[in-house]
Amino acid sequence: MTVAQNDTAAPAPSDFIRDIVAQHVAEKRYAKIVTRFPPEPNGYLHIGHAKSICLNFGIARENNGQCNLRFDDTNPTKEDVEYVDSILADVKWLIGGWADDRIGFKPADATPVSRTVDGKQDFFLPAILPADAAGAKLAPFHASDYFDQLYECAVALIRKGQAFVCDLNAEEMDKYRGAPDKPGRESPFRNRSISENLDLFARMKAGEFPDGARTLRAKIDMTAPNVWLRDPVLYRIRHADHHQTGGKWCIYPMYDFAHCVSDYIEGITHSICTLEFEVHRPLYDWILTNLDLPRPLPHQYEFARLNIGYTVMSKRKLMQLVQEKLVCGWDDPRMPTICGLRRRGVPASALRRFAYNIGVTKFNSLTDVAVLEHAIRDELNPSALRRLAVLDPVKLVLTNLPAGQVIECDAVNNPQDENPTTRKVALTREVYIDRDDFTETPPPKYFRLKPGGEVRLKYACIIKCDEVVKDATGQVVELRCTADLETRSGGLNAGRKVKGTIHWVSATHCLDAEVRLYDRLFTVAEPDAEGDFKQHLNPRSLAVVTAKLESSLQDARPDQRYQFERLGYFALDPVDSPPGASRLVFNRTITLKDTWGKAAG
Repeated sequence: MTVAQNDTAAPAPSDFIRDIVAQHVAEKRYAKIVTRFPPEPNGYLHIGHAKSICLNFGIARENNGQCNLRFDDTNPTKEDVEYVDSILADVKWLIGGWADDRIGFKPADATPVSRTVDGKQDFFLPAILPADAAGAKLAPFHASDYFDQLYECAVALIRKGQAFVCDLNAEEMDKYRGAPDKPGRESPFRNRSISENLDLFARMKAGEFPDGARTLRAKIDMTAPNVWLRDPVLYRIRHADHHQTGGKWCIYPMYDFAHCVSDYIEGITHSICTLEFEVHRPLYDWILTNLDLPRPLPHQYEFARLNIGYTVMSKRKLMQLVQEKLVCGWDDPRMPTICGLRRRGVPASALRRFAYNIGVTKFNSLTDVAVLEHAIRDELNPSALRRLAVLDPVKLVLTNLPAGQVIECDAVNNPQDENPTTRKVALTREVYIDRDDFTETPPPKYFRLKPGGEVRLKYACIIKCDEVVKDATGQVVELRCTADLETRSGGLNAGRKVKGTIHWVSATHCLDAEVRLYDRLFTVAEPDAEGDFKQHLNPRSLAVVTAKLESSLQDARPDQRYQFERLGYFALDPVDSPPGASRLVFNRTITLKDTWGKAAG
């Protein structure tokens, strides 16, 4: 389903998860639909996360519900405030103006409350509010908000005889676990008494043991076909300060334990994960069921993650590109990170359009990057302002115009609008055209400029090439032409037709700018299919040129998108050309057409 440019009014797509939610709404199973997006702050978000963000926030938006942004910050050795800040910025940018009234935030001073309901221990977070709650000081959620409650839940499992402290190290534990086709063996520490386990777990919390010395494990079934149920680890020792809790804790919960309990505390109704977590769902259900919490309990649903061609999506591999300086940071416009796409000039609405178009399924597949590029073009075409730019300039002299004469021509800003506006561009004796728009030995059906040939300068007039001037090396340095000024709009010969139209800028009314021509980062659709993915890096993924731009671009804004006519869509670089900067740097967001498709053909 196509999402309109103003996708605040677009109809919701249909998929199997939305069908499940719709059935639950019809049954009035929940008072309110609550989803969540729980990234771990150990890296930057990428376009795969954009699909999950749009799905979770989209379902909340479509059902008058709420989606909580929650940081899964349970591993302090890999997490950093830098990633927290970047994730918050990316999510707000991606859903801003679309579903930001559905972001679940908690009051900054709120803490989970422990209570008893029908004789059962319950945890909940009071006064969860949407992002626009008037007068409230709000903060995003963190799994670390619930460390006290998670510890109490672990103690409850020990008291029920369903968790034990294990002294096996990681290597020994792996050997005991067995294999998918081979049952595991029980730990020699599995049958410790409840009192001994309580004592050891309390001493773990107190910091008595070094990292890796002990873990807390669930007591489930070492012969289970699903290896995730073979007495999984719930807690491990990490003597490391946490960016939220400081040095308060030296034991930290594993993701599988923190995930389901955090969902319960926040009142999540639909915990939507990617397909690799399908085998974790029995553990998710086991933990919540055996904590004997009051109902209703959250339920996990899985969908296929996004795999897109000509890039890599692994955080580890993306970090490798950054650390080895194969790209210029996480926000390099060639990266599939959300901040990289934003810096490249991709609108948030285009990513939302893409996420809606690709759908939600249970089957892993590779999405052609052309689908993303098509969504970007569809979004930019009606909204990008048209401007004239010459990337590889060669001088053209209109010999019948006197030096100093300036002829103002009307150029259209927004041809897709019902009421397009115009601006003035200066036609002068000397102009620049792109070197590719001239050849001395034209092939058949060549409609651009050639010796003795005619073309129209867009928005101006028809010109004829009379003379070609070269330097000592044979390089063309100047084209001398005659302008037929009567072919301008309103002229006596305005209706005269020629087959070729080229773009241009005045040599005396133009700007110099750095233009970065970005392309796909890899040369093959699946760079990590085999061998070292870095061997497939595209050596032409970035070309930098000094271009000539029409003078109106002096007032360009980073939040505006431009179509350099006949060349592609461009955006002012927000890092290297912030507001007020004297240096203009433009990034090519995308070409006008799919040049890769032509090359493949």
